[in-house]
Parts: sequence; structure tokens; C-alpha cells
Amino acid sequence: MKIAVFGAGYVGLVTAACLSNLGNFITCVDIDTTRISNLKKGIVPIFEPGLTELIQTNFKEGRIDFTTDDKAAIQNSDVIFIAVGTPQGDTGEAYLGHVFKVAESIGKYINGYKVIVDKSTVPIGTADQVRKHVKKNQTKNLDFDIVSNPEFLREGQAINDFMIPDRIVIGVESDKAKNTMLSIYRPIERTGRPILVTDIKSAELIKYASNAMLATRISFMNQISKLCEVMGADIKLVAKGMGLDDRIGPRFLQAGIGYGGSCFPKDVQALIATLKQKGCEADILEAVDNANARQKAVMPAKVKSVMKDLKGKKIAVWGLAFKPKTDDMREAPSIVVVNELQKMGAKITAFDPVAEETSKKFLKDISYVRNPYDALKDADALVINTEWDEFRSPDFPRMKKLMKDYYIFDGRNIYETSEIKRQGFKYYSIGRN
Repeated sequence: MKIAVFGAGYVGLVTAACLSNLGNFITCVDIDTTRISNLKKGIVPIFEPGLTELIQTNFKEGRIDFTTDDKAAIQNSDVIFIAVGTPQGDTGEAYLGHVFKVAESIGKYINGYKVIVDKSTVPIGTADQVRKHVKKNQTKNLDFDIVSNPEFLREGQAINDFMIPDRIVIGVESDKAKNTMLSIYRPIERTGRPILVTDIKSAELIKYASNAMLATRISFMNQISKLCEVMGADIKLVAKGMGLDDRIGPRFLQAGIGYGGSCFPKDVQALIATLKQKGCEADILEAVDNANARQKAVMPAKVKSVMKDLKGKKIAVWGLAFKPKTDDMREAPSIVVVNELQKMGAKITAFDPVAEETSKKFLKDISYVRNPYDALKDADALVINTEWDEFRSPDFPRMKKLMKDYYIFDGRNIYETSEIKRQGFKYYSIGRN
């Protein structure tokens, strides 16, 4: 099938690469000429395991191409995926200007029946607005269908999430569009992956509601972790006990220094804005958002309470990205942690396996090193922000030889308390005594 994917960002590139790997002919469109030029050379602008190799392979096989020519892409395609950014607006709502710009181009250049797929994360009701923008810009009254097909891609696991998903959600209004979408996803469905066909508005809301629920679980556990510290309980044992309940399950019950990234913060804010615009209460999600903002400040406050005067102290930081297997720094808790420690007078030396260059856009006046042990030289303390695998089983004796003092502040609870203390470190984590 001939498919156009508008947007060469995270969702667009993953979608384009995976669809081409399923045998479709993909044209990926973006207005950034430098990005398109680099993609043609096999240079991928984001870090996502397996993505570069997938794009390079399918480009060589002629199943994927990159262009800034929106007219040609629209007219030569049967299906058009809109996968452009929907950043947070000034009042928390999702900014849909990029989505509508694509819709206007489709209306202008449409030359026959098309299935137009909203892949971007958009508020409920956006499909109706996309339809209006397409119709408004049509010169001929040509038929088309709008589909909502939200993405559920975890950064660091995106290729696997697309090819072996928990579910595929398709919101449609016609059998013709439904059959087209089922044809696209049939190779994935054959592997036993469930496809849920719904109305468009339900599909639009499923994405936001899913992310909001996951964010709620995280903020809930972070609040419980504070009570654990006060009373001497262990949040990891509490989470394990909760997770054994089939009605709850074990996932997203890990306490830490808050969630970040491109989805949870933005989507929670956008859903709050939508609820309020429609006259609905949003107090639960407002509490989730506020709890997460407070949680990001927990670790620097803990460091201050333990070490007292941080002026001139050297703090080693392991991990800057908001989660492992990505270089994404958007809304990363590390930004708050580092900035607050710097305000207290600390000097920061940081290591992250992939996020160094990205972090330079968000953090200033910190030193970067090539491996985690270099960060520990003469350090008064270590702060762990991201649970990269290479931090989980370090050489503890080597760490002690390098460090000036032996404080470890673990924002992701990656070590066992008894073991780390047996190694001679002064260990502080989240929600554990």
C-alpha cells in the first residue's frame, strides 16, 4: 500500500519505518529540509534502539523515502498518516496548529479518495476539526475518511511496541476506512495482537485516558513513598504487595523522582484543559500533576537535609534522560534536580550514556564525562536520576576509592538497601528507611 506519513519526528519516523518494514511503500514528509536531507543519508535525528537500522534497510530496499514535497506525497498515496507534533500550549492544552496545517495541505492537493489517519496525540473532537480543515481547502468535492489511530509507543521500546503491541486502536466511521486500516495492520494482527475498532471520539480519548491513568499510578506511589519514609516502611515491599492483587497488577507502581518525557506531562495537562473546556471536573488529574511537580524537588531537598551545606561540594550525577534507552530530556526530573543542587552551590559532574548532547539544551554549567566512574572522582556524593542498566551492578569498591565521601542518593531505588550499606555507603533512596 502507498502511504504518506507527515512528520519526521519520533512518532512519524517509528510509524514510517515499521510500516515500510511490513512491505508498504512509505513517503515520509517534513518541512525541515536539513532533517530530510540527513534521513536520505541514513542519519536519524533521534536515539531509539533499532530505528536507524530499520530506516537504513528499508531505504535501501526502496520501501521508504523522505521528502518536503507535500503535494506529491498526498497525490501518490492511498493513506495519509498525520504524525506531527502537538506540543503543550500556553494554558496546558494541546497545540494543534501543525495538525491543521497538514489537513489544509491535504484539502488543497487531494486528487481522489484518501484515508486520513490522526496518529498524533490529539484531544477528543480533533477529527471533526481536521475534517473541516480538509473540506475548507478542497477545490473539488472529493471523498475522504478520517480515522483515529492513536500511538502507544514507549521511548526505548518503540519498535517492539509497534510490531508487537498490547493493542491497536482504530476509530472509524465507515466500513471502507475500517477495511483499509485492517489491511494495513493485518500482518501484525496475525501474530495475535488485538485490534479494537471503535468510534472516532472513543479512540481519541483512549490515548489520553491511558497515559493519565499511568501517570496517576506513579504519582500515587510517590505520595505513599513519603509516608513510608516517615513511618519506616519500605515502598518496594508495599508495591510488591499491591501488585499481587490481580485488580491492580505490578506495573507502574515504582516510586521515584517523578515522571517526565514527551507524553505523560503534556497529555495530563491537555486532558485537564479539555475537561475544563467541556465543563467537567479535573481535580484528580490536577492533583496528579501537582504531585509530580513536587516529587521532582524531593531529591535535592533530601540531599540538602543530609549534607547541610552544599556550597562548593562536588556532586556526581548518573543519568539525565527522563528514562533509560532514550536521549529525551523533555520534562526530565534531572533538570529540576540539577538546577536545585546548583542553586545550593553544588558543582555538578554528569554522565548519561546517550543524552549528553540533548541535555546541553536544558542544563548549563555542568561538566560531562565519558563514563560513570569518571564522574565520581573526588565527588562528595552521587545522585542517580535515571535507571540505566549499566548503573545497576557497578564496581562498588572502585566507587569508594574514587569518591571523597560516600553519600549515594538513589532517585530510582535501583539498589538493595542492605547491600549498599554493607559496601560502606551512606545510602538514601525514595520511600525506604
